[in-house]
Amino acid sequence: MYKKMQVKWEGIYPAVTTKFDENDQLDLVTFGRNIEAQLDAGVSGIILGGTLGEASSLSKEEKQTILREAVKIINGRVPVILNIAEQTTEAAIAFVNDAKTNGADGLMLLPPMRYAADDLETVSYFKAVANATDLPVMIYNNPIDYKVMVTLDMFKELSAIPTIQAIKESSRDITYLTRLKIAFGDRFKILSGVDNLALESIVMGADGWVAGLVCAFPAETVAIYKLAKAGKIQEAIDLYRWFIPLLELDISSKLVQNIKLAEVATGIGTDQVRPPRLPLAGKERERVQQIISSSLATRPTLPDYKSL
Repeated sequence: MYKKMQVKWEGIYPAVTTKFDENDQLDLVTFGRNIEAQLDAGVSGIILGGTLGEASSLSKEEKQTILREAVKIINGRVPVILNIAEQTTEAAIAFVNDAKTNGADGLMLLPPMRYAADDLETVSYFKAVANATDLPVMIYNNPIDYKVMVTLDMFKELSAIPTIQAIKESSRDITYLTRLKIAFGDRFKILSGVDNLALESIVMGADGWVAGLVCAFPAETVAIYKLAKAGKIQEAIDLYRWFIPLLELDISSKLVQNIKLAEVATGIGTDQVRPPRLPLAGKERERVQQIISSSLATRPTLPDYKSL
């Protein structure tokens, strides 16, 4: 059993992809290579089993396997966060208990899956799961994809639960971050969950960034965060403007395929996905490949961001 790490909920938290081989089995070798690239770039934590991790297609045993493998690879260098996306409260609580046993340092918690819960049901679900663990929890607010908006009134209720420490803010309304800060001050850490709004969010006070294209471009992602936090805004903007065509690949129903194709281009992944997802093909693949190739052709030299 590894010693639990404190989760500060600051910095870059990659929502890493799950790697598969040509036989649709977990590819732990490539998974490990990508994790090492993230750590080398200076990320602050690793998030497993999110949307980018194809969580809905993973078995319980596979989720446990990637968690144990990540914990072994990372070996206490950064916290390991596991996504909880279950259909029932009972299943979520059971999965939370398994997560702690298998070495997770924290949790990212989505609303109930499939059923679009109302405000009372959503708050009750979050409370029940968060009260069932002593692991720190980040609530994932993504009304675009998950059809549930976690409102200020709901967060007010949730603020009474000490294990709920952070918010992954993905409403795509940049003003909501400011309203959260006004309402709650420093009660919650807030992490941007939308790649092409990340710098705007950091400048407006976000504590971190749960990132997607970081899976293929870890150094550039960390550099933007570090530059912005160091007050080097123009340098951050310049790098961000180069990155935007890539970051917009995250705002797509094919984000998993897009980002895995980018991982191939940077040598730290494959484009194997689990059906019913299929690798990009035809004109769609050509379009995304052109974005990736153009960006690589103009890839900037990074400053010494690690020393900031």
